[in-house]
Amino acid sequence: MGRSKPEAELLAVPVGASDHVTGPADATVTLLEYGDYECFYCGAAENILRVVQERLATPVRFAFRQFPLAEVHPLAEFAAQAAEAANAQAAFWQMHRWLFEHQRMLEMDTVIQEAANLGLDVRRFRDDIERRAYAARIQADLEGGLQSGVTGVPTFFINGVRHVQSYKPDHLLPALVAAGARAK
Repeated sequence: MGRSKPEAELLAVPVGASDHVTGPADATVTLLEYGDYECFYCGAAENILRVVQERLATPVRFAFRQFPLAEVHPLAEFAAQAAEAANAQAAFWQMHRWLFEHQRMLEMDTVIQEAANLGLDVRRFRDDIERRAYAARIQADLEGGLQSGVTGVPTFFINGVRHVQSYKPDHLLPALVAAGARAK
């Protein structure tokens, strides 16, 4: 008797209004990433996602959730706090991109300098990070990821179904196109 096909892992917490989302709200495809700003593979995935978005003929809604692996990446929680503190000042995606592009520079002074470069209220930004103002938000993302079977990063879900293949363009692009075709 042959082995049965494993069931697809589904997203436990659907993408909603509290998520960090870019792209059209009415896109037929939503790509969600659970990521860690200190993770080399998440940094590589960020660059790949840009390539994939450029190649897609149809728009994709992209969402990002925090999944800092603090045991492995000691600055991951700090970086997640920085992204959330920037979000409080309407600069999530700018800080998100900077954190991935500067993974080896995740110290308070350099992150504060970038906050200043982005025109953020630096005193508020620093205070939010130091008092861990967004710990509950980050914990909620972590718990939602764990409920969805996330154990490592980056982990992707396409229209609520876990993408188990590689996130390289040769695998991710066809999966997004297929999801768009199924959604029509």
